[in-house]
Amino acid sequence: MSVGSHTLPIVTDTEPDQDDGARRRAIGKELARLEERAKWSAQGQLEQAKIWRALNLWLGAPSAVAAAISGALVLTSDTLDVIGGCLALAAAAGGAILTTVNASYRANNATAAGNAYLEIQTAARRAGEVDLPWADLDDARQELGELSARMDEQNKTADPPGRRAYRRAKKNIESGGQTYGTDADAQEGPGA
Repeated sequence: MSVGSHTLPIVTDTEPDQDDGARRRAIGKELARLEERAKWSAQGQLEQAKIWRALNLWLGAPSAVAAAISGALVLTSDTLDVIGGCLALAAAAGGAILTTVNASYRANNATAAGNAYLEIQTAARRAGEVDLPWADLDDARQELGELSARMDEQNKTADPPGRRAYRRAKKNIESGGQTYGTDADAQEGPGA
């Protein structure tokens, strides 16, 4: 059978159980890939949220303090007007940068995206580890399609994390930051 310029193989003499096993393994591999992609995406987004939160605090707190001190200096002393004016300008600049960068909003969006990826990661792991061995293959394939669609939709709406967030996510994942204790125990085996 051909579709466009591609020829699809016609399977005629294989056992249904062999086809089911091969299909089940293929679905399982794709669920594992989806879980891994979601893990990396979640960790990257959560690390990016930390960066945005820190930036918001590092710009917002000094700006607020500078504004308060400048107001106090201008109101209480005629001799410190220049210093108060400089602090007011610094506070205005910090506020302008915060407004332009919108770090608080970006931190919230990155956190929401990270949590959405974590939901996909958990659902993919459950589908592959808990449901797939006993699931009807058509139902398993449908679940894979739905999870893939969720991942694609989330990818469209999430801002990509920066290099620093990626490096921090990689370090966290490679050091076991996304490993459950029960999974580590299972790898050691009984009696280890």
